[in-house]
Amino acid sequence: MSSLLHIDASVSGTGSVSRRLSAAFAARWQAAHPRGAYVHRDLAVDPVPHITGATQAAAAVSDEARTPEQRAQWTISAPLVDELRAASTLLLGVPMYNFSIPSTLKAWLDRVIIPAHMVDPSTGRGVLSGKKVVVACARGGSYAPGTPRAPFDFQEPYLRAVLSLIGLDADLSFVHAELTMAAVMPQMAAFRGAAAESLDAALRAVEEHAVDVETSVA
Repeated sequence: MSSLLHIDASVSGTGSVSRRLSAAFAARWQAAHPRGAYVHRDLAVDPVPHITGATQAAAAVSDEARTPEQRAQWTISAPLVDELRAASTLLLGVPMYNFSIPSTLKAWLDRVIIPAHMVDPSTGRGVLSGKKVVVACARGGSYAPGTPRAPFDFQEPYLRAVLSLIGLDADLSFVHAELTMAAVMPQMAAFRGAAAESLDAALRAVEEHAVDVETSVA
């Protein structure tokens, strides 16, 4: 059965562009898979606690060997791990905060990047390999290649690198809506047309990726 794990991290609520993009994908996916399993985890509303030493230790040993503190930490991590393993498609709605990702998303990643999920160097695959991953990104400015801000993009490069550790890079797509702050910042008024075009293109792109999922599981 097809299943979608939808993660949002923006704190901007209904005004969030990354949420608008991820919602468009999720709506198309749900329409195509009325019997599919759908899980939406909102990290802004229900943030995942940051890891501790006990979190890391708990992921590396059996339950019988865990201390009470380690078991308490694994109780937090286990549902996140199970949701990710069960999903055939992972959808991330990611705003850019201070050139990178929200700390809430980093906390989620820290709990699902565990030894059991690491890619086997001898095969190049891991237990999570084979999933489709779509990352819907929103950026206040433009960080496209060749722009002055391109070297400040620590959003997509970081996510590409960290997802590759657990085998989620083989079918990984990024969609970007840029210049999102142009609508609210007078000094960026000249870029409002470009911002609208970027958003329209991003919305079309997430729809296309959702169609790709429909085709691949048909």
